[in-house]
Amino acid sequence: MNRAAELIWDAWLTGKRLDGLPADVRPRDLAEGMAAQAALAGLAGPVSGWKIAATTAYARQYLDVPGPLAGPLFARFHHAEGERVPADTMTMGVAEPEFAFRMKADPGPSPSLSALLDAVDTMVMALEMPDSRYTDHRHAGGPQLLADAACAGRFVEGGAVPAWRDLDLPRQPVTLHADGKEVARGSGSLVLGDPRLALHWLARELPRHGLALRPGDIVTTGTATPPCPIRPGGHVVADFGALGCVEVRFPE
Repeated sequence: MNRAAELIWDAWLTGKRLDGLPADVRPRDLAEGMAAQAALAGLAGPVSGWKIAATTAYARQYLDVPGPLAGPLFARFHHAEGERVPADTMTMGVAEPEFAFRMKADPGPSPSLSALLDAVDTMVMALEMPDSRYTDHRHAGGPQLLADAACAGRFVEGGAVPAWRDLDLPRQPVTLHADGKEVARGSGSLVLGDPRLALHWLARELPRHGLALRPGDIVTTGTATPPCPIRPGGHVVADFGALGCVEVRFPE
């Protein structure tokens, strides 16, 4: 799995894309995919948190995977709102509006939903720009996608949402705008029924691989609308209604 991670990290740095990992280093199951992902983290540097891929029914069908996939968010690709984020390095070329949670404690290996939410510090609005190092991520399969950090790319952290515990997140509307035009609508219900349920899934999944949520980790839970294309010079705004907005500008 170390060799798999080296190939993926080289593709990440150079912009080259892989037709797939060679058969002799290709992960055969989810456990090996997570092992390759851990080796990748050793090359990419500090992890600022986690992303959850395939939390919508459409994404699971598109990727032909039975359930969500967990991937690390690398600190070097974590941006504060207002930073200019390069678009020309991302081959998938899309943005997704997401509900994200910052942890204040490790919730333990198999927490109840209530105990998990007690371990959350705050919820923030976010935009993720997922990416893949494969020429055909759609047919890569779950183990190879995990090795590739579950299509992690760049992440923009927006403002915190007060009193988030009392919100009806499944019914919270989200609208995505690109270059001043509305391109997609959705809600928190697209994210495994509720973004908090997606977070709960991750909190129980990571310990199966010897991992855990840590104080300070940010977890982005999956897109709340269909994604929109991005481009150099573009401007994307995720509108969370009464909760506020998060936006990103891409330099030419």
